[in-house]
Amino acid sequence: MNPVERGIRTVDGWQQRYTPTAFAFGVIKKFGDDNGGVLVANLTYTAFVTLFPLLLVFTTILGLVAAFDPGFREAATDAVASQVPIIGHTLTSNVSTLKRSSVIGLIVGLVVTIWGSLGLAQAGLYTMEHVWNLPGPDRPGFLPRLARSLLFLVLLGVDVIATTALAALSTYGDRPLALLAFANAVAATVNAGMFVVGFRILTPKAVATMDLVRGGVIAGMLWTALQVLGTWLVHHFLHSDSVYGEFATVLGLVAWLYLASRITVYCAEINVVLARRLWPRSIIQPPLTEADRTSLALQALESQQREEQQVRVTFRDDQHPATQDEHPVADPAPPAKKPA
Repeated sequence: MNPVERGIRTVDGWQQRYTPTAFAFGVIKKFGDDNGGVLVANLTYTAFVTLFPLLLVFTTILGLVAAFDPGFREAATDAVASQVPIIGHTLTSNVSTLKRSSVIGLIVGLVVTIWGSLGLAQAGLYTMEHVWNLPGPDRPGFLPRLARSLLFLVLLGVDVIATTALAALSTYGDRPLALLAFANAVAATVNAGMFVVGFRILTPKAVATMDLVRGGVIAGMLWTALQVLGTWLVHHFLHSDSVYGEFATVLGLVAWLYLASRITVYCAEINVVLARRLWPRSIIQPPLTEADRTSLALQALESQQREEQQVRVTFRDDQHPATQDEHPVADPAPPAKKPA
């Protein structure tokens, strides 16, 4: 054993002995196993291209519902803008409602725009299916996916209403520190609830709701902290008259969506690691820990496409196959022989 490997194994043994370090590395390892960077990039891109259709749907519906209450319409728009403190107002100020040349034209345009804005929900559904390593039979079909996507849009609308109600408390200015702390605590609670419900909508029913709560609560707290940090940066360092203009707006938007997507995927991974106890994981193999075997088995079982197809995972260094009880198993193909 060379000195580098000996050092790595020493660190590996240390991190596996302590629950906090073992759990943290387990989440990071699971994120890597699932190609989490690709999932984050997919969510970021999809959120970027569907954000403006979502804003168009929002402003159109808000214009119809709140036509006789300009104050509420302005408050709701400000609440949406506050979700992205650095560039939110720039985004909302550049989106207007659909033209009402005719009722039929408005309905058709709104339906088409809603259909175009479903991409974010579809990307979220795919992310949750992949994070939980669910095989094909446990994944929803086309109509259930469409229903979940529409329900996710409804959740975004509820989030706008809740954020609007909290806008007066969370506005920065000459406010007592205790009131700001209370406002942020309430906002964190609301955001946590929204993330838990969002995880439930986007995650197939094969996963129990209680397994989604802890990651959703952590995601809500991190999202609130991200908003507070963004607002603080705007008021102390950043200015709206940036010399980079629209280029800076695009970069700021992509960076914000990337951070939000990374928080979402990591918190989803926390749910999986906690529910299936995927720790401690080894930095260098062999030997494989039980959590390593379970994670590798889940990745293989995910490849099942139909009920008739069955998959079983075995390991040569272990007499017992590492599989999950909820997945069907069958004898695998014989392992390839080593060349003579």
